[in-house]
This record gives sequence, C-alpha cells and structure tokens, in this order.
Amino acid sequence: MHRKTMILTHVAAALLASQSASASVAPRGIFAVRADATNINAAIDGLNRAFASFKETNDKQLAELRAGIASADTQAKLGQIETDLGAFQAEIDRHNTVLAAMQMGGAQGGAQLADKEYSASFNSHFRRGEVQASLNTGADADGGYLTPIEWDRTITNKLVLVSAMRQICRVQPTGKKGFSKLFNMRGTASGWVGEEDERPETNGPAFKTLAFGNGEIYANPAATQGMLDDGLIDVEAWLADEVQTEFARQEGSAFLSGDGTKKPFGLLTYIEGNANANAHPLGAIEVVSSGDANTITSDAVFDLIYALPEVFTGNARFALNRNTLGMVRKLKDNMGNYLWQPSLIAGEPSMLGGYAVTQLPDMPTAAAGTTPILFGDFQQTYTILDRVGVRVLRDPYTNKPYVSFYTTKRVGGAVVNPETMKAMKVGAA
Repeated sequence: MHRKTMILTHVAAALLASQSASASVAPRGIFAVRADATNINAAIDGLNRAFASFKETNDKQLAELRAGIASADTQAKLGQIETDLGAFQAEIDRHNTVLAAMQMGGAQGGAQLADKEYSASFNSHFRRGEVQASLNTGADADGGYLTPIEWDRTITNKLVLVSAMRQICRVQPTGKKGFSKLFNMRGTASGWVGEEDERPETNGPAFKTLAFGNGEIYANPAATQGMLDDGLIDVEAWLADEVQTEFARQEGSAFLSGDGTKKPFGLLTYIEGNANANAHPLGAIEVVSSGDANTITSDAVFDLIYALPEVFTGNARFALNRNTLGMVRKLKDNMGNYLWQPSLIAGEPSMLGGYAVTQLPDMPTAAAGTTPILFGDFQQTYTILDRVGVRVLRDPYTNKPYVSFYTTKRVGGAVVNPETMKAMKVGAA
C-alpha cells in the first residue's frame, strides 16, 4: 500500500473512532459538500471552490460600492461564503491535526495526540482547569438526573476554543521549579596591532539572564461513586476530556497574555509598549504599523514580512484569530491578487503572502490600537516549560459520597528571542 494512502487510512480510522456514528458534514450553505472522515479531498475541493466564489463576490461588492449601488443580496451572499470558508478550513484543520498525531505516533501506533503530555494515560483521567464541581444523580444541571427511561447516551459539549501555541512553539521538559536562560550580549573588544606592539587585555563578553514565569493549573471535579458505578455513560472518560480541554484553554491564554504571576509570561506582553517590553535582555518585539487607524492594509502585511530578518523567515508563520483572518482574506496586492490562499493539499495550512497561517483564538481582533497579527518563527521565539507533567489523584475518602479527581499541571513559558518575531499594530503609519 502506498505510504500516503496508508497514513490517510489510519487517519480515517482515528477520526471514525473519535466521532459519533454520523459522519461530520461540512457547511450547509452555498457549498454544501459532504466532508466525512474518509474524504478530506472533498473538504479541500469545497474550500477552493468557495474561495473562488468569494473572490468573485467580493470583487462584485467592491464594484457596487464604487458605483454607489451596494446590494444587500451581494453582502448576504458574501457573508454566507465567508462562513463556508471558515467551516471548510476548520474541517481541513481537523484532518490535519489527526494526520500530525498519526505521524507523531507512527503508522502502527494508533491514534495518538501530537502532544504526548495529553496521551492515553492522561485521557483515562482528566482535563479541566480551576473547576470544582460535584456530579450527583439528583440535579440535571450538575450532570446527574439519570432516570429509568431510554435517553441519549451521548453528551454534546459546549464549544471551547483551544490555542495552538503548543503545536507551533518549542516545548521543553524541566524537573526544576525555576528556569532561567543566559544571553551573550557580546561586547568583546579587538584591535589592529603591529608585529611588535603590545597586546593589552580587551573587554570580554557580557552576559544577562532571563527568568521564566511558572504556575500550576489545577482541577478538582467530583462525582458520586454511585454515578461512576451505575451511569449509562463513561463519566470518568468524560471528566478526563473536560479537564484536558480546560487545561489547554487556560495555558493557551497564558502563553499569549500571561502576566507571569503564578502563570507563564505571555508572548504578547513582550511587544513594544506592553508590560514586558523592557524585561528581555535582547529588547522588545518590534511592531509594524497596519497603515490605517482602524484596520489592516495589504502594504502592511508585506511590511510585516520584510521587517523580519531573512535569516528567521525559513520557519516563519502568521498567527491571528478567526475574526482578523476574515478581514485579511479580502486584501489584494497591487496586481489584484488576493494575499490569502486556501490549503491545496492535505496536511498543508492556508497561506498569507506565501507563509503559513495559524489561528490562535486568544489573539486580539483587529481594532484601533490592538496588535492582532504576529509574524515570525515561533519555535525560536517562545519556549513552553513542562514540569513533571500532569498528575491525577483519585480521592474517594475526603468528600464522601463523592469521588474527587484532583488534577494538577505545572507549566511555564517566556519569550526566548524577540528578534525572531514581529507584530502588527493597528494604527496609521
């Protein structure tokens, strides 16, 4: 069997195992294309057809605005197409995540999480941060209320937007409570001398250190032993997923905006004008103006790309949230070409100005005075510290008749090199 076919077969199996019996369906708008686990090509085809229609409709709207005959129908159609674009891209990203997990775990390894911190052993326990909830069989809102009737044995989860910072940044395990990094500030002096001239001592290099912010996330959900024994659903597995999702949400937000107090130092805090602008020995993350007081311009995207030294562009990518991406999709260069391009093949991200795009839900939305876009090499810029790992204590004694699941995770983070990252700030040049 061809290697790519074999990998996609394992991906399909992993997706089918993780979903309910009904296959996932891509958007039901203008481009209603079924994109189930065995047909990622349908999602890619749908994305590209939707993008082609988006360009045509957006151009039509621009022409109508210039002519002063703006059409509500055109605006409505454009809005629906943008919704379809986002849904198709989300479907492809979901496939890509599973593909990356399969490649991380090996073709024979079964479906594994790309981050081994959240592996099968943790899945058997939990994921949810700073939550203290007790589940019993008497209150529907508390996850109980099991009655002797036929009922839907699945649980529909409330949407939680989880950051992709762990996927694009460097993750380093550590066994110590504190962590610091040494920086060479150079400063070694030299000079020209004659054959018989004296060689006096010169200045040596100077060094500075940077401390990383650390913190601990905890969760302590509980359920009655009766519910664990008699429930018609796997309550422990459900709680495990809850805890893991919440931990990912908590730390993802901290990796971007954490203040370092009992949590990591966030990447955004190192940008010029922000809290840690003067904290790093190498200075702050430099900003590039968006070229407009309230929005983003095409020229600013290219300014951002070329502000980053070429030596750091090999692994560079854009990071922004979904709302900002919706604005960026409409940008064109001087030749009328759209700067954003959708994924063309499985496993590849969408592109902006020739560079990969990663959506981070915790990034600010483009508005006056915000920094909605980052561009650079995240692997070199930001380091996440994992200390010890995730620990779960199953406690059936402290709070009878409840069984508590005390879960902790220690994590830290900070910017290692601000020179490998640039930020766009909304404002006139």
